Amino acid sequence: MTTTQQMLDDRYGRTRRRGRIRAAWITVVVVAAAVVGYFAWNTVTTSADSVKADDLGFTVVDESTTRVAFQFTAPAETDVACVVEALDEEFGTVGWKVFEYRSEERMPHRQEELVPTIAEATTGLVKSCWVL
Repeated sequence: MTTTQQMLDDRYGRTRRRGRIRAAWITVVVVAAAVVGYFAWNTVTTSADSVKADDLGFTVVDESTTRVAFQFTAPAETDVACVVEALDEEFGTVGWKVFEYRSEERMPHRQEELVPTIAEATTGLVKSCWVL
C-alpha cells in the first residue's frame, strides 16, 4: 500500500481492526460456553434432586379413610416428602395429607398410607414427591 493510500484510509476510518474483531469473537465464544455450561449444570442438579413416584393402588376403607399404595425412587441418602390425595367421582379432592420419609438404603420405597377424607373417595393417588 502506498503512503497516500494509508493516509486516506486512516483519515476516513477504513483501517482494518483485526484485534477488535478477534476480541469480539473470543467474547462470543466465552459467553456461549458459559451459557451451555450453566444449562448443563442446571440439568444435572435438577435431575439429581428429582423424585419419581408411581401409584400402585388404593382401597376405600370407609367414608372417612382411604388407603393409598405407591412407590417412589429418590436420590440416595435424601429425605423425601409426598402429598397423597383422595378424590371423589368428579375428581374433587376430598382428602390429602403430606407424609415425610427418612432416607433408606432400599430402592424403590414402597409405601401404604391412610388418608383422612371428608366424604367417600372413589380413588387415591400420590400427587407429588420432592426432596426435603
